[in-house]
Amino acid sequence: MEIDTFSIIIPARNESAGLRRILPALAGLGLEAEIIVVDDGSSDETAQICSAFDVRLVRHPYPMGNGAAIKSGARAAKGDVLLFMDADGQHQPEDIPAMLEKFNEGYDMVVGARVSGSHAGAHRAVANDLFSRFASWMVGQTVEDLTCGFRIVRADKFRQFLYLLPNGFSYPTTITMSFFRAGYSVGYVPIHTPARIGKSHIRPLRDGVRFLLIIMKIGTLYSPFKLFLPISFLFFLSGLGYYAYTFAMFHRFTNMSALLFSTSLLVFLMGLISEQITMLNYRDSER
Repeated sequence: MEIDTFSIIIPARNESAGLRRILPALAGLGLEAEIIVVDDGSSDETAQICSAFDVRLVRHPYPMGNGAAIKSGARAAKGDVLLFMDADGQHQPEDIPAMLEKFNEGYDMVVGARVSGSHAGAHRAVANDLFSRFASWMVGQTVEDLTCGFRIVRADKFRQFLYLLPNGFSYPTTITMSFFRAGYSVGYVPIHTPARIGKSHIRPLRDGVRFLLIIMKIGTLYSPFKLFLPISFLFFLSGLGYYAYTFAMFHRFTNMSALLFSTSLLVFLMGLISEQITMLNYRDSER
């Protein structure tokens, strides 16, 4: 696959220390790429550091979130291929050639998959593994790393889903599941991430709940039966079990059993309707 134009997008909020390391390393790679740094309302020397390098600076007047910075960078980019990487030093420029090589095999998106030993708290590693497993079940494909923001994508395909991307820290979750459910090809390249430079803006509990909600939202958007059918079946089994109990003990069919069976049917029908709406919406999005 021949890449015509190539843009590197780096969201940054108070990441001047990381940019001092990343921007010279990117220049040393000799890539013919447009480099865009999106300053998400930084209060440090981010803008001054960017002025010393051949980069485009897109500035937010106040902190709008990592996802908002990603969207601003994608809208401003001129390349037909986009590479996203963080400014905190965990995404290493020397991994870019391997990711480009994988991308040139014909993938629509290539993601850096963090290997064992990469720097992250134990709770974050466990959470990422659980989220990746759940996402794999939702989309019916193997999701090796759901939350890594180091990725290369086709710009036209990425922009199809800009309206879905949240303004917070979970844009990788949304775009990964959207690509899988849309039938686009996704490849992975193993990467090692060192300790970040500076302080993380992620709050594990709040953002962990947000990640899970986004997985469910995207899952219901593209494959609602994956959620509705198990819930319907659970209500049906509960009604059947309760009916067996009341019949054995009292020889009658109770209102609770009727309620559980009715709920099972209603959830099933809601899933069926949601599946039809999803198919219609997705058909319209391809036009």
